[in-house]
Amino acid sequence: MNRQHIVRALAGAALAVASIAASASVTSPVIGKLLWSEEFNGASLDGSVWNSYNGNGCQIGLCGYGNQELEYYSPNNLSIVNVPFEPGTRALAIAARRETVGSNVFTSGKIDSAGKVQVKYGMIEIRMATPSVGVGLWPAAWMLGTSLQPWPRKGEIDIMEQGGRQPAGVPAVSPDRFVGSNVITYADAACVPGNESCAASTAWQTKNWVTPARSLANRFVIYRLYWTDTQMRFTLVDGAKETDMYNAPLAVNSTALQAPFYLLMNMAVGGNFTNAATPDQVTAPLPATMYVDYVRVYQLDGLGEVKLGVGISPEVGKFGVFTDTTPVDNGQALGTSADFYIWNTGSMGGGNIPPYEGSNVLALNYFAPGQWFGGAVASRQAHDMSGFRNGNIKLKIKAPANVAFKIGILDNYTNHSWVTFPANTTAYGLVRNGEWGTATIPVAEIAGPLVALQSMNSLFEFLSVDGANPTAPFQMAFDDIVWDSGSASTPQVAVKALAATTTTSSTGASGATQTGTSTLQFSATASGWVDVHYRVNGGDLQSVRMRQDGTTSRYTAGGLKAGDVVEYRFTAWDTQRQVATDSAAKTVVIR
Repeated sequence: MNRQHIVRALAGAALAVASIAASASVTSPVIGKLLWSEEFNGASLDGSVWNSYNGNGCQIGLCGYGNQELEYYSPNNLSIVNVPFEPGTRALAIAARRETVGSNVFTSGKIDSAGKVQVKYGMIEIRMATPSVGVGLWPAAWMLGTSLQPWPRKGEIDIMEQGGRQPAGVPAVSPDRFVGSNVITYADAACVPGNESCAASTAWQTKNWVTPARSLANRFVIYRLYWTDTQMRFTLVDGAKETDMYNAPLAVNSTALQAPFYLLMNMAVGGNFTNAATPDQVTAPLPATMYVDYVRVYQLDGLGEVKLGVGISPEVGKFGVFTDTTPVDNGQALGTSADFYIWNTGSMGGGNIPPYEGSNVLALNYFAPGQWFGGAVASRQAHDMSGFRNGNIKLKIKAPANVAFKIGILDNYTNHSWVTFPANTTAYGLVRNGEWGTATIPVAEIAGPLVALQSMNSLFEFLSVDGANPTAPFQMAFDDIVWDSGSASTPQVAVKALAATTTTSSTGASGATQTGTSTLQFSATASGWVDVHYRVNGGDLQSVRMRQDGTTSRYTAGGLKAGDVVEYRFTAWDTQRQVATDSAAKTVVIR
């Protein structure tokens, strides 16, 4: 759906398209249990699952959402309704209308599950109906990676898109009989003039569409994505017939496609995917409504994962930011789960200092006296480092004694915090003699009061000191960067069957309170993070990191109905004792 500067001049081989043998799992799939679903049967959109958009993109500095879209997305264009052409079916309705909001003369609706539901692998099935798209309507069901990297490095998976331009050389059909899929990732080969984002599209020079025998307007069909760690397959299920979008499955040969993604659904009006660049070019009949009956995620060949909430577990023990031989409980690797960036390439590049340990080192060459320098090891996924507040960051540093610099960290809310290593001064244990030395930085000191350790982006940054830029070239290096909580790692206790005692809804310091006919709010008081573990009617256990506000954490579960039995308990982090504790299991019956 995000089409910003997608390359149009690359050979197909550069776009991660590969033919897979017919025996591959996605072409002979073994579908397992239902992992998660959204049936859109409630009275209104479930806010614990979906975020509603309100704006035209300008509010985030991306007017037209990078696609030159013409609409203003409003929550008023989203509703759960009885489908007029299929009695007995309730569905999400996304309506596009010709109405003016500010500088936009169209409105529509858009939702996503960012920070609430994320999916990795499995079969994703969406039953939906689109209106007559004509010229200008652009309905889509798609996914974006949860990675902290910018688009397109985080990856984009377009399960279905309709209303776009049809390929040259293909017999023209009504836009209501043309629908396709797409995958977009970063590729070095796509870095050409006019495509500064280096976005590479699998749809380029590749058949990626279906032309059903009859119009898709105002009738339900099913779109499927079969997704494993090695392959992707997109299909349209129309009645008893399942048709592939691509001629062959796609090879998953980008790490961006081997990570969690969140869901998006919207209906744009105009934009660079369509033939409508201006309001006057929109000829689609309006108002128009797109309906989504359900979204379901199934296990596929033993693979499939759905996480609720932010979907990250707290790190424990020792976490390796950049290290080779030092034993750690968990860690990241450059090029796979993290990336190293030099911020000012006009002053600094790669150096030749040998590693302190192992075979890798962050060796740097400063060549522009008087200029600032800096860089970072940026994580591709968020890390919860809340259990390290009483610990230290330990690392090896080799730098000339007369060079001042800072070491810092960054959370996902753009809060940086730094400590300073003055020139010719021993700080944090680092003796300034120009040789390899060890620095030990207290996490509480470097984090300060602003950095949100529960959601971290860069676990290591370095920067020159304002007013103290070096006056001569030099080399420096960092190695063996480890966050150490100061306590031995404790394996997380496996969640056991919850007690079957039935009580009424709990209130007070911790418990569950029914807040609506289909919603239950969990709340708990603790000094650190809190997870809630719950199951409905004996089903699969869900574990969610609750949203923290001071010492109170909350999470609202939706999609419930009268008579549902919800069993739950909490796991909370005790910041004073540096341990995780479990509460007793309780049960509540929805009224």
